[in-house]
Amino acid sequence: MQHFTNENIDLDQLPKYQEIVLTAPDKKYWKVIVINTCIFLFVIGTGLGIFLWLNVHVKPYIYPIIGGFLIFTILLFLIHRASFKKRGFALREKDMVYKSGIIAEKTSIVPLNRIQHVALDEGVFSRMYGLATLEIHTAGGSAGHMHIAGIPVEKANVIKEALLKRIDLLESLAVD
Repeated sequence: MQHFTNENIDLDQLPKYQEIVLTAPDKKYWKVIVINTCIFLFVIGTGLGIFLWLNVHVKPYIYPIIGGFLIFTILLFLIHRASFKKRGFALREKDMVYKSGIIAEKTSIVPLNRIQHVALDEGVFSRMYGLATLEIHTAGGSAGHMHIAGIPVEKANVIKEALLKRIDLLESLAVD
């Protein structure tokens, strides 16, 4: 019969995830972000322009509205740029780490034994630059999913294959 123990863990001895060296998204991914943001702003700007052109009651406010849209545009690009610089990921022996966010910084750590499915997504503009998004789905529901964008396709395929081999190994050990 095995004796039950439940010892305290010395928190100072645990590895510090903050010290992990993260891999940043490829620099070409910034171009994809800019293209997507410009398309978004074009659609919003076109709608705003049509609204201003058709609505005579807002004519006196046209310059403040356009100024507000320009300020919104500048802020959107600044936020996207700052966010781009804060992103990073790492594949470690037992888990996958992804960090993002500027206002609310989020670090997700997914144990490899929780990963159920791995997929690659290549959007139109990402494909033009040879980039992909690695999608990692876990048993924990949507909160455990990870979408890591801006990885070169070759590197994303290598990571995907490594994760799939790890999943297969863990499943074969569970069956035995």
